[in-house]
Amino acid sequence: MSDHDDHDHDDSHSHESGDDHQNHHGHHHDHHEHHDHHEHDFEAVSAAILTVSSTRTTDDDPAGDAIAAALHDEGHSVGVRRVVGDDYDEIQTVVSRMAERGDIDITITTGGTGVTPDDVTAEAAERLFDKTLPGFGELFRRLSFDEIGTRVVGTRATAGVVDETPTFCLPGSRNAARLGAESVIVPEAPHLAGLARRDD
Repeated sequence: MSDHDDHDHDDSHSHESGDDHQNHHGHHHDHHEHHDHHEHDFEAVSAAILTVSSTRTTDDDPAGDAIAAALHDEGHSVGVRRVVGDDYDEIQTVVSRMAERGDIDITITTGGTGVTPDDVTAEAAERLFDKTLPGFGELFRRLSFDEIGTRVVGTRATAGVVDETPTFCLPGSRNAARLGAESVIVPEAPHLAGLARRDD
């Protein structure tokens, strides 16, 4: 699961397909003032990194290490890092708790997005989504195709918003986690986190 669903980079979060819509229709008064589109952006985010695996530990977690490095390199922090078992209920419980904490701006899971019987991260997380971010999986798979070709069809990376907390589910391989974090999540996290809590 976490390791097999691995090279399936599959998370495309096309910059913010959902965001562009909100900006064209929700900000009609500043239709051409792009700077206002980012007025709610966070300067830095605190992330929860959840590695879904029955065999990994935080000391042996290449994918989690890659995600943490991508965040730290851009001035963000990791508020929670833990390993979660390959269990639907446990994954759902922990992802939900991250959103409830108040000190976590985004959640990133790695592992469990493949097609083996114990790959249930996507199912568990998607049941919690208040809003989906389909562009994330689309973009991630497009970028992954350059690295792994047609194997992208076996990865089910996904993303959505759980109780005002953007939540991204990446495959379990180091390369997939690095690609998703560096190329998609980190560039967009401050913007998405700010929009998700804009009314607060």
